[in-house]
Amino acid sequence: MSVSTTEDAATAVIDPMFAQMFGATAGHADAITELTEREKTFLRVTAAVCQAGLGHVFDAYVRLGVEHGVSTSEVRALLRFISYDCGYHAAAAGFERLAAFEARHGIVPDAVEPLGEAFVSTGADAVPSALPETARDILRDLDPHYLEFFDLQSRMRSGHGPDTLTERERGLVCLSIDVHYQTLEESFNAHASRAIRGGASQEEVRAALRFIAQFGATRVWRGWKALNAYFAESV
Repeated sequence: MSVSTTEDAATAVIDPMFAQMFGATAGHADAITELTEREKTFLRVTAAVCQAGLGHVFDAYVRLGVEHGVSTSEVRALLRFISYDCGYHAAAAGFERLAAFEARHGIVPDAVEPLGEAFVSTGADAVPSALPETARDILRDLDPHYLEFFDLQSRMRSGHGPDTLTERERGLVCLSIDVHYQTLEESFNAHASRAIRGGASQEEVRAALRFIAQFGATRVWRGWKALNAYFAESV
């Protein structure tokens, strides 16, 4: 079953013409071949959380992911990962909707070991930040407390469990958040670089931008300008 088919059934009750529009748009995006189904699931769920799209569409995205072998535990790992870029309040709402989905379908998520104290500390006992020093220098110039905040977020996301996203996946979903929130400067470039460092080609990064056009055409318009400029500077 495709996303467009799932959405057609739910939205047709609301408005048949809107269902046609929604289905055709989702179907056009689904046909993109450069992304894996897991990556498409992550990009869909990220868009739903960033844009507070936590109704039946969120459920459809999770259900389709499960049909393609993406577990709800992996979606939970995604929500934990994107939480500081999209905001903990937005991620919390996503967790609530996901837990309700799991309860309806009798799904028990995998148990997760809590982070060690050194990962949630900002004191002398904290593990080192995973942020590159160039990024830390920029953040320090903005505000030392803000740098401390970023260091905390970085160490909390630095663990590698069985459901941890690959570097390529991390880059693509963070790049999508930049587009949703229009943060198209330093962080956008860093996330594009992360995706490529994780093995994505320029064409595959472009495919991610093509895919997320369904979640806001004009936002992606500006994203294209930023991505094309980044690639031009990278040559």
